Amino acid sequence: DPDSGDNGLLLYSLVRSQTNEFDINENTGQIFTVSVAGKAGTFNLEVQAADQGTRRLTAWTTVSVTLDSSSSSNIVMLVLNQKINVVERNRAEVQRALEEKLGWNIYVVNIYSKEFERKARSSTDETQVNIIAFDEAHKEVPAEDVKRKMREQKDEIELELEKVFSASVSAAIGEAPAAPVSPELVAAIVLGVLLAATFIAFLAYVLLDLRRKRKYGKQDLVKKVEIMEGIDNPWAFDKSGSLKSLEKPEYMNN
Repeated sequence: DPDSGDNGLLLYSLVRSQTNEFDINENTGQIFTVSVAGKAGTFNLEVQAADQGTRRLTAWTTVSVTLDSSSSSNIVMLVLNQKINVVERNRAEVQRALEEKLGWNIYVVNIYSKEFERKARSSTDETQVNIIAFDEAHKEVPAEDVKRKMREQKDEIELELEKVFSASVSAAIGEAPAAPVSPELVAAIVLGVLLAATFIAFLAYVLLDLRRKRKYGKQDLVKKVEIMEGIDNPWAFDKSGSLKSLEKPEYMNN
């Protein structure tokens, strides 16, 4: 606002009380998230700017905010028999066609092909489109529900996509790539392996030590038995059966 004073002082606000997921700094117009845990998709926010003059003037605009859920477990892969460069060029139309036939908000996570070379991008007739569906509350629709509805609406979806590509379209459900393993999970696995190895080493040490003790215990027992068996002279016991001195009598020394 080129005006000076209050007529040029703008304050920003979100229209229709859209403050559950987002909020706005009334002085700068900066939009930030408040609570978007577990949510994703495209949010259309109506933002108002108003000056502070006596006759307040206002203006509105729509700001589209997209929350990316590329690591979600509800990603569904749609395989199209179209070149990747053609699909990328018609990304918005593909999304619109899916939304119309599935009845949910659709977010295209990414579009890719098994071939990455420039020449292959325009020659390989197979492109994978990863999508996530969201209900009216911006909650992710379970992948199995999306797949089920895509199977039910397969013919209608293909007809709608034929209008987009002006060609015959085959749309099949593929297996989305697994989410990458988190560093925390890797660390937990490594720690578990180390602990298991330490326990096994400790157990082996205990068993070896016990076997060693048994071995030397038997050897000591054999020595004791040999010593006891060596006490076989007639002077070793008296009439009561108790041990006497093993010294020889004086007349034996002669």
